[in-house]
Amino acid sequence: MPLSRRGRGSRLAGSRAATSSLPAGRGALSISHTQLLTRRRHSSEQVPPESEPQADFRSGKWLQEPATGDARDSRQALRARMSSKHRICSQEEVVIPYAYDNDSGSVDLELSNLETIKKGSSSIELTDLDIPDIPGLHCEPLSDSPRHLTRQDPLNEAIVDKLIQSIQRGFSGELKGELEKLTFLGSLSSLSRALPYDETTESFIHSHIADIVHTLNVLVQEERPHSLSSLVRQEVFVTIADLSYQDVHLLFGSEDRAELFSLVIKSIITLPSVRTLTQIQEIMPNGTCNTECLYRQTFQAFSEMLQSLVVKDPYLENLDTIIKHLDPWLQSVKDHERERATAGMTQVLKCLSRHLSLKLPLRFQRLGHLVALMALLCGDPQENVAEEAAESIHYLLHITLRLKYIIHDKKNQQNLKRALTKCREFLELYSSAAKCFYSCPFRIAQVFEGFLDSNELCQFIMTTFDTLKNLNHPCIQRSAGELLLTLAKNAESRFEKVPEIMGVICAQLSIISQPRVRQQIINTVSLFISRPKYTDIVLSFLLCHPVPYNRHLAEVWRMLAVELPSTTWILWRLLRKLQKCHNEPAQEKMAYVAVAATDALYEVFLGNRLRAATFRLFPQLLMTLLIQIHHSIGLTMSDVDIPSGLYTEQEASSEVTPLCFAMQATKTLLLRTCCLQEFNIMEKNKGWDLLGGKDCHLQGVFLLANALLERNRLLAQKVMYLLVPFLNRGNDKHKLTSAGFFVELLRSPVAKRLPSIYSVARFKDWLQDGNHLFRILGLRGLYNLREDIKSLLPYIVDSLRETDKKIVLSAIQILLQLVRTMDFTTLAAMMRTLFSLFGDVRPDVHRFSMTLFGAAIKSVKNPDKKSVEKQVLDSLVPLLLYSQDENDAVAEESKRVLTICAQFLKWKLPQEVYSKDPWHIRPTEAGTICRFFVLQGEN
Repeated sequence: MPLSRRGRGSRLAGSRAATSSLPAGRGALSISHTQLLTRRRHSSEQVPPESEPQADFRSGKWLQEPATGDARDSRQALRARMSSKHRICSQEEVVIPYAYDNDSGSVDLELSNLETIKKGSSSIELTDLDIPDIPGLHCEPLSDSPRHLTRQDPLNEAIVDKLIQSIQRGFSGELKGELEKLTFLGSLSSLSRALPYDETTESFIHSHIADIVHTLNVLVQEERPHSLSSLVRQEVFVTIADLSYQDVHLLFGSEDRAELFSLVIKSIITLPSVRTLTQIQEIMPNGTCNTECLYRQTFQAFSEMLQSLVVKDPYLENLDTIIKHLDPWLQSVKDHERERATAGMTQVLKCLSRHLSLKLPLRFQRLGHLVALMALLCGDPQENVAEEAAESIHYLLHITLRLKYIIHDKKNQQNLKRALTKCREFLELYSSAAKCFYSCPFRIAQVFEGFLDSNELCQFIMTTFDTLKNLNHPCIQRSAGELLLTLAKNAESRFEKVPEIMGVICAQLSIISQPRVRQQIINTVSLFISRPKYTDIVLSFLLCHPVPYNRHLAEVWRMLAVELPSTTWILWRLLRKLQKCHNEPAQEKMAYVAVAATDALYEVFLGNRLRAATFRLFPQLLMTLLIQIHHSIGLTMSDVDIPSGLYTEQEASSEVTPLCFAMQATKTLLLRTCCLQEFNIMEKNKGWDLLGGKDCHLQGVFLLANALLERNRLLAQKVMYLLVPFLNRGNDKHKLTSAGFFVELLRSPVAKRLPSIYSVARFKDWLQDGNHLFRILGLRGLYNLREDIKSLLPYIVDSLRETDKKIVLSAIQILLQLVRTMDFTTLAAMMRTLFSLFGDVRPDVHRFSMTLFGAAIKSVKNPDKKSVEKQVLDSLVPLLLYSQDENDAVAEESKRVLTICAQFLKWKLPQEVYSKDPWHIRPTEAGTICRFFVLQGEN
């Protein structure tokens, strides 16, 4: 396990010492640089007590380093065998600053300096005093050098030459045993002291960076990956740190340096746990040192190495790189690896917060990612990891406040002030329970949210979603869910990369098994979709998925948790996606979004979470879905313009059709809005088959409209009001379906409120439309309107000459209502037209034309009877002949109209005319009838 905060003695006390001795003569035994470095750096001396104990948000344990005597003694014995030719050093002591004693892990949330912030005082400039006074925020002044030198005399030329020779022997590959490796590392570390003043050293080091990196890489690779028995790994960390303090960075820059960085991190992080290392030693004792103690010293050296990288990091680019390399280990599924990475990150942030001296331009690009990661680790099931992460958050808040202060400008000054004020309020709220605050991820998100820009917010969200893959720790999934919801609520207006966020949500939802976490994720989607700024963005993304939706996306649609005022807005925007497809001119292929939106509406209706909005938008929803049915008739998915790559070959061959989606959405809409009777009428009368039929779609529309009018007049009236503007929109299919519903609803009493002139004018246009379906609807509308439509009689009479049976029959139906109100001229013209229909091959047209002819004869007024007498006489023979028609209905109607004609002429027909027997069976009756008509003609 990594070292705990409280007992890291000299490392946290603020100094790192390196001492070496210069031999008095050849062969004289020297105290090695590494020995003194190890003694001072890893001594078990405690930090001097402070005047007052500091508050601690941890579990109350004051963890201390165990006595390091065993390891130090074994190490001294090993080094004692090294001659002066192996290690050539000087006796001057070097003290290197790290953290200060008074910065210990305290989380004292005093905010006295925030008293200077005046709420709403826009005229006051933001100053350093506006930043909360959290302990350790204000950094101590740094010297020009990264480390303070104490009694450091320069190395003479002879020593430098010997050190260079020792290092060059290492380059040549002579590092066979541990002593040779330690000698090489010690020489390199000692030589680094001469860098500030010796040109030879500087030239040598900088010209051999590649050799140094390569050699260190080899040394680390040669260490056993699953055990710890030598000092080499530890001394590699020390050497890298020494060079880093002299601004020679072996871990940044080229690809081979980055590889070395990854390797040294992996070499310490992936070691087995301390317990396992101890068990290995018990099974295979090496007799040289205590493994646990050696591990602690090695990890301490590793932490110091990381700190050395950020002591002088004004642009934070080193921090950015460190996070990049530690990131996979911070998310490791192995507890001990995650703990080590978190401990290392804590020391990096602690050191940085104490030596923070920022300069523009900052190159730190991972703030949102780091905040999210450490906040999640605060809820880690491993107590040590959670404590380390909590301390990291403490220092990260220091760094964030200073960072945002240094980069703010006048444009966002007020935003920063508001964020600082909000931060203060939260910290004051939690000041009495610091431990509770730092162990609660969503509270941490509340504090940091105000300081994160849109890009960092996106990082936060993406990182949080990424941790949802951690199936081994359900509590981390729960923390992630809380974090997402908290951030979405508090920063809802500042997200920019919403499509990317939605992409991660859809990708991760399938691996989240906990119902509570799934609902939190869906609630996050609900928050985004309910904000007008993001509604269309989220909808567009969700609609770009294969239909039918998989169970995870279907759950999103069904379980949307939206506040009541937003439900109508969301459903309306989804509906508009579909309506826009209907408003476009007919295309070769149907737009995919039309099918996707239809399926989405079905899932929303099924979930019934937007019930109030569904009732409110019922007219629009019903008509839009009926129009979609009309557009979908006869189509398959191959007739849909599917985006490339959306479907696999197997999915593309699915048997589902656009019509299936439209039908199921319409049925579900009726059921969810309590239209059960209307639904049953459609079921009993095969209404769904009519709706989906190519030639009978309008009949299905008529049936549903009549059912709605009969069973639910209130909803029918709402639909009628909607249809007035609907009739003027969209393409022909849109208009036809709308018109079909509209003309049926004209039978409603509410229709009388519509201006008749407006309706009649529309029907006049339809009667002259090139599409015969519109002419049918125009006639049907006139029939249902039942008002004064005399001005349209010429158009209706002209409809009798149509070749379409439905148009002719509709015209006859209307004229039967109006025949008694016609003027004589129109009546005579109509009778002439009707006479031409006698004998029409269409039995219905034949029969009803005679019916209307008879009604017309009855309507002729006495003054006009003489004018139509000839037409009546001309009709007698045809009517007499059709009375023998094989179609019984036509024959009976012929006899009835023949009687009307006889009454008009004041004739009394013989009874043989009404005989049911055919004339060829009773020729005498036929003769009687003929003689009657001959005699009447002579008179």
